[in-house]
Amino acid sequence: MRLAKLYVRTAALVSLIAVACACQSAQKPVSLLPPASAPALKPSALPPQAASSVPPAVPQEEPAQKAAPAEEASTPPARAPDPIADLIERVEKEYQDGLANYHAGKTEEAKQNFDNAVNALLGSNFDVRSDDRLQKEFDRVVQGVNELYPGGPEAAEGSQEAQQDQQQKSEPAPIDETNGMTPAADAGTKAKAEAEIKNTHSDLPIMMTDQVAGYISYFSGRGRGVFERAFARSGRYHDMILSTLKEEGVPQDLIYLAQAESGFHPLAVSRVGARGIWQFMASRARGYGLSHNMWVDDRQDPEKSTRAAARHLKDLYNQFGDWYLAMAAYNSGPGTVQAAVKRTGYADFWELYRRNVLPKETRNYVPIILAVTIMTKNPSQYGLDDVVMEHPADFDTVTINYPVDLRLVAECVNSTPEELQDLNPSLLRLTTPRPGEFQLRLPAGTKDQYETAIAAIPSDMRLWWRYHTVHSGDTLAILARTYHTTAKSISSVNHLDGPELEADARLIIPVAPGKHPQSDTGTYARRITRYKVRKGDTVETVAENFGVSPQMLRRWNGIHGDSLRGRRILALHLPITPTSHDTETASRSSKTKHPKAETASTKPPATKSSQIERVKTGEEETTAIVHHKVKHGETLYSIANLYNTTVAALKRDNRNISVLRPGMILTVQLAR
Repeated sequence: MRLAKLYVRTAALVSLIAVACACQSAQKPVSLLPPASAPALKPSALPPQAASSVPPAVPQEEPAQKAAPAEEASTPPARAPDPIADLIERVEKEYQDGLANYHAGKTEEAKQNFDNAVNALLGSNFDVRSDDRLQKEFDRVVQGVNELYPGGPEAAEGSQEAQQDQQQKSEPAPIDETNGMTPAADAGTKAKAEAEIKNTHSDLPIMMTDQVAGYISYFSGRGRGVFERAFARSGRYHDMILSTLKEEGVPQDLIYLAQAESGFHPLAVSRVGARGIWQFMASRARGYGLSHNMWVDDRQDPEKSTRAAARHLKDLYNQFGDWYLAMAAYNSGPGTVQAAVKRTGYADFWELYRRNVLPKETRNYVPIILAVTIMTKNPSQYGLDDVVMEHPADFDTVTINYPVDLRLVAECVNSTPEELQDLNPSLLRLTTPRPGEFQLRLPAGTKDQYETAIAAIPSDMRLWWRYHTVHSGDTLAILARTYHTTAKSISSVNHLDGPELEADARLIIPVAPGKHPQSDTGTYARRITRYKVRKGDTVETVAENFGVSPQMLRRWNGIHGDSLRGRRILALHLPITPTSHDTETASRSSKTKHPKAETASTKPPATKSSQIERVKTGEEETTAIVHHKVKHGETLYSIANLYNTTVAALKRDNRNISVLRPGMILTVQLAR
């Protein structure tokens, strides 16, 4: 009996303890989240996936909550985790520290802070574009850094390496814009094109579909500027390309593949790094004999790349037995097309199109080429008769076995670096290759002039020394300061008897290696280009495709080594050619009356990108001075056509400018 009573008492006591514990836990629930005042967690300690999987603290039943209102009120509410906010907080701290260090004169510390800020965003597990807050922070930081370092932080270092890393300006490949859309077909356009096909002779099969008609409508309307620029530029390479395609035994109308891909621009670069008129990726180019090093990229050589493209297309045709499939494979790779054929059992492009087993850009690729072919072969029907075709450039060729700076070459032949780069598009930098031979193209009729002038420059100084034409007011002291050399060196090299300089005389300027004036150095684009990392990418392959050095790509993204594992987005600055005309506004007026274009009206265009002022010359002739702001994709030819003038007149009135960039202001004179 005593044992029974003892058992009952023990059981009651245990029950009371359990109730007390339940009340205690109800009054003070255990939170699985950090309190609001806790420091931000680093991604390594709490990755976003883990943070998002942590459940919020679940409150107990309402009666239990009322048991101890005083204690509950004193406990701050748990803060829901927000890894993006934590990331932005860290980035903002680095950015503000960078600003403080920059203004305090601590340049190296500032650069490190800015690198840390950008790398934190790009190296996180988030896609910057996936969240508006991240996108705004990224754009704000990048804009701020670019305002402090217009050419990127590396351009401010003034090192010899930075000065020698000058590269040609790249152009966006037109195919990126056109194959990203699927324009609607117009019934009238389709009917008209179907009638034209009957009288169109082509060595490629041509057929009309809604997709082809849609692109004809696009190129006839909103995309007409893109089409006309490519059509005009085709004159430069038309004969050479047709001759090469014929020699390689492939249809000559494959020339329209190049027109659709690059608009015949040797410097065209796609979003994934394909380069040149034929838009070769680096790995594919090597397989067809196109070399690429830090000095030369054969993908940008029109002749070499055309022959390689013809052989590649021939191989693809031999593999698939169909030109449409060969063109699709040229765009996305033979493996992609082969997999689609194997999956469906159909070796027919249009069947693969209908079954949606090809990438979108590849599905659009063949219709784009067919549309370009139909329009180009029927110029009168599409209003192309008035387009002024460009002509192949005349040039001399000299074989050199030494490196030389194109700015020195330009001074030797009274040309410009831009003209020389236009003649030698395979050169990635403003210098010829260090080792080996190079076939340097010069303006027609200047070979002897070049060889005479360059002979006066020591072969090991042809990357550094310059020629200078003496202008009124020049002195040895002024030239020495300008070129960072000494008056004694200039006098000695030129065998001068005294300090006086003769006007229009050409002097050799012995510039010490690495001491070029700031205006003589190259830089990178201010705008950051974001590249989405793909499977198999490495630092070397991405750098190679975009024509930048692996070292710079690593510096921009805080990368050590060659692996891109874990990276989603890379930031890079596309290389540009140095020019003193980037931000200049030409404001000269002229008394010379402009010749009219043969097929244009004389009414100046109404455009938001230009401002017109009227000027009376000495002969009482009224001249319209148009200040035109260059827009993306415009060329000297397209602007000359817009204002009914000539390319020669534009160059004359804008200091012989050759390279245009968006935002540049040109002076255009229209005599009435």
